[in-house]
Amino acid sequence: MSGDRIYPDEATGGFAAPPLSFEDREGREVEIRAFEPKELDAVSEMYADFDPADRAQGIPPTGEDRIEGWLSTLVEEGLNVVAWHGERAAGHATLVPDAENGETYELAIFVLQEYQEAGIGSRMMECLLGHGEAEGVERVWLTVERWNRAAVSLYEKMGFETSNAESFELEMSLRLH
Repeated sequence: MSGDRIYPDEATGGFAAPPLSFEDREGREVEIRAFEPKELDAVSEMYADFDPADRAQGIPPTGEDRIEGWLSTLVEEGLNVVAWHGERAAGHATLVPDAENGETYELAIFVLQEYQEAGIGSRMMECLLGHGEAEGVERVWLTVERWNRAAVSLYEKMGFETSNAESFELEMSLRLH
């Protein structure tokens, strides 16, 4: 399927690369930085605190071993940014290269429940796309459950376009360069 993925003709670029500091809608000071290996435990802890009811498409996984295995793959292969509120990881976003061709990247983003709807997700996505743009990433895709209107709206705001709507999930894509 990914070989048939459609990408927009026009590039959407000019995203700010991390680091980025801002005050979220709740008045919290948040900093978004590119992931560093020494931060793995804090990011793992964020996923351990993640409400299982908020999981989509089976991710993030549950259980310490599964979380650590999943995260190690993401940080070894992909580009990652983390949103920090003090010493606490509040969100994580990743671009993982497709195994089939390595030229396209799948995007995934997670914001801890207590930090949702505060503007962190959109800022984190901007930084992740800026990080990807700086690293030469050209094409990005994602899947989202079609009922998740808030996420679909955010992705559209970032420039993603629906490329496949044939299942209960929407596939959306974006061209950075």
